[in-house]
Amino acid sequence: MTTAHRPPSHQLLPASLHEGARVLDPAKGREGIAQFIGPWEDPEPRRIVPCAVFMRPEGGGIEWTVPPGPVREAETR
Repeated sequence: MTTAHRPPSHQLLPASLHEGARVLDPAKGREGIAQFIGPWEDPEPRRIVPCAVFMRPEGGGIEWTVPPGPVREAETR
C-alpha cells in the first residue's frame, strides 16, 4: 500500500510499518508483529490515542501497545 492510499492517521508512518510487519519496540527491546495500527481509546485514563500500534510476539502471546514514533522495522534474520 502506498503512502497516498493509507488512512490519514497512517500517512506520516514509514511504509515499512504496516499491519503484519515484523517490527522492533526499542523502548521495551522487544520484537513483534504489528497487529493493528490506528485510533484507540485507552480504557484506563479514558483517553483517545490517534494512532497506536498493537504488537504481539511472533508465534503468539500477549499483545502490547506502543506509540508509532519509536517503532521501526526489525532486522531480518
